Amino acid sequence: MEAADFFSVSECKGQKTIDGEQVPLVLAPSAGNGCDALVEAIKANRAWVEEKVVANSGLLLRGFDVRDAAEFNAVVEALGWPDIRYVGPAPRTHVHGRVWTANEGPLEEFIYYHHEMVLIKECPEKVILFCEVPPPSGGETPFVPSFRVTERALEEFPDMVEELDARGLRYTFTAPSKNHTGSMRGRGWEDAFGTSDKAEAERRARALGMEVEWLPGGGARTVLGPRKLTRVFPGRKGRRMWFNTVVGMHGKELSSATLADGSEIPADFVRRCGEIIEEESIQFRWEKGDILILDNLATLHGRRPSLPPRRVLVATCK
Repeated sequence: MEAADFFSVSECKGQKTIDGEQVPLVLAPSAGNGCDALVEAIKANRAWVEEKVVANSGLLLRGFDVRDAAEFNAVVEALGWPDIRYVGPAPRTHVHGRVWTANEGPLEEFIYYHHEMVLIKECPEKVILFCEVPPPSGGETPFVPSFRVTERALEEFPDMVEELDARGLRYTFTAPSKNHTGSMRGRGWEDAFGTSDKAEAERRARALGMEVEWLPGGGARTVLGPRKLTRVFPGRKGRRMWFNTVVGMHGKELSSATLADGSEIPADFVRRCGEIIEEESIQFRWEKGDILILDNLATLHGRRPSLPPRRVLVATCK
């Protein structure tokens, strides 16, 4: 089945046109709307679907009556992208196949904009999200085309952007021993590294490009760096992506973001970059059955505070 015979281009609230492309591109069914039909159409048009994800930074599949984790997993498998295991601070639970819960931290908290696993040596190229239960209020998953942040930061702070890129960044994050779902960053180091053995945890941390410092009380501090402020990835028009987590980690209780030598990043620069990120954000609101495929190399994403219930599932792919 040809893509043009199965998919029709639609619209959603919050959508923007950036460099002539709809972000996200919204595809609805033009013939047949069941999950089985969607799976077959994706299998027949994998290269076309991936081309649209990269060209538009994000692709929203809406109206295909995908109902649960098993059907979502079938869509993930149909896309054909290899799985990559999540490494990070968010508490998550395995649901089915390649499907996990999204961050299980308190719904009343805002999860700040980030590229998934941005600090790890090998991060996902695609993040696929599925809305099983849309929230009654709030709970949007806003996302941001990263190159727009870099473009605007260069307009206002050209010397600072180039200096941070050249000197590199250093990040630290503190984790408990065991999972703590009362925090959106409450994943314990034992779960994160898949072991309770400290020597093995250190080995696995080094393989991911980080060092571990052990803290009194059983917690751990991970140290990562140096890292670049921006990155350019193949096939994305040479755009400099804002591929960092400076705003999200700078000066926070459990984390820090500094220059690689430990010196501080100017607070006014961090504050203004946070404003730019918000100004460039696309405030996407969930509908039941939605599948949102994000180019993780090109978009930051987050989560707005929400009233319960809200159930969004996720798969991460190479």
